[in-house]
Amino acid sequence: MTIFKEIVDEKHLTVAETKEILADIEAERADDEDREMRYELARALEHVNRFAALDPEESREFVAELLELEKVDEPTAYKIVDLRPRDRDELRAIYAQERYSLSGDELDEILNVVSRYV
Repeated sequence: MTIFKEIVDEKHLTVAETKEILADIEAERADDEDREMRYELARALEHVNRFAALDPEESREFVAELLELEKVDEPTAYKIVDLRPRDRDELRAIYAQERYSLSGDELDEILNVVSRYV
């Protein structure tokens, strides 16, 4: 068992991008008959297969469009892409931890981008 003591790098990923990475890991493990798929990997694969609605390229385009908007930072863009809120209330829930709230126009601007990917 390996225990990691420090984070060397951190990168935001959409569920679709994670699905692509986990599929590669699953394929590598399938090639090695002596290597069993760990429970955590199997559960992660099950999750991404259920919730990844876009392909990785679409999800990256979606993030890029959201980042062009003034009130969307990188972590929030990835949450929006993964959750794809359909109305103002769902979008407000994503912003609930922020120290500011968005106006109706700002919410609608974000939802207009989301509507192109739903």
